[in-house]
Amino acid sequence: MSAIIGTYECKVDAKGRLLLPAPLKKQLAASLQDGFVLKRSVFQPCLELYPMAEWNLLMAKVNKLNRFIKKNNDFIRRFTAGVKVVEIDNLGRMLIPKDLVAFASIEKDIVLSSGVNILEIWDKELYEKAIDDATVDFADLAEEVMGNINEDGNGIS
Repeated sequence: MSAIIGTYECKVDAKGRLLLPAPLKKQLAASLQDGFVLKRSVFQPCLELYPMAEWNLLMAKVNKLNRFIKKNNDFIRRFTAGVKVVEIDNLGRMLIPKDLVAFASIEKDIVLSSGVNILEIWDKELYEKAIDDATVDFADLAEEVMGNINEDGNGIS
């Protein structure tokens, strides 16, 4: 799957239903038949939507952990807590289960943001706060994380 591109604002109704913006639905079209996995983010108060192919790749890595090591078993349990298989219908609608709506403090206005090969689903206010908090030291973070990567030798990471 190619990278998901963009940040989109939309609304969720009282039952947790959202309508994906058309450009996003088009990007996810190849994954619609296989379905998606929706889960809690490990590091942020948001949700992560994985196309099933991406989820299966991740689970292949997780499955290599030795479950007879307690911290591995604890990690697997917590990482998969609240995981749900969800579908996006032909009109681009998706239902976010109530427990995941509560986890991400989703009310009405949400942001769907690219996480490269997954989609993050945020309450709009929490997303804006996370972006604002990150801007203070983003230059340092970018240098630390990406500063030594230049596999193509083109001067651009």
